[in-house]
Amino acid sequence: MAFGFAENPALSITPHLDSVDYPATREQIVAAAEDNGAYTDIINVLKSLPREEYPSREDVMRDLAEAARRFALGGRNYDDDGVDRDRRNIGRDLVENAPDGNQRHP
Repeated sequence: MAFGFAENPALSITPHLDSVDYPATREQIVAAAEDNGAYTDIINVLKSLPREEYPSREDVMRDLAEAARRFALGGRNYDDDGVDRDRRNIGRDLVENAPDGNQRHP
């Protein structure tokens, strides 16, 4: 991290989780964030939490990565040609189907 640059604290999800009384449902967590004036993106990530009910703040924190992934993908991850590809091997086709002499990874 460079000096003088940091994440905008207003975009942090964790302060909105502090005001929730646990156990709580996903809807209660979303309502607490809305009441605290959370940005729309934060509210949408919280709406994408995978479980209906959370016994503790720590459980919400564990599921936030999955919620962020769901929110970012918008459901499906189709390429421009309409094919849903596995993104773990980006560039593999360029290497495996490359002409002779061009098999180096890009």
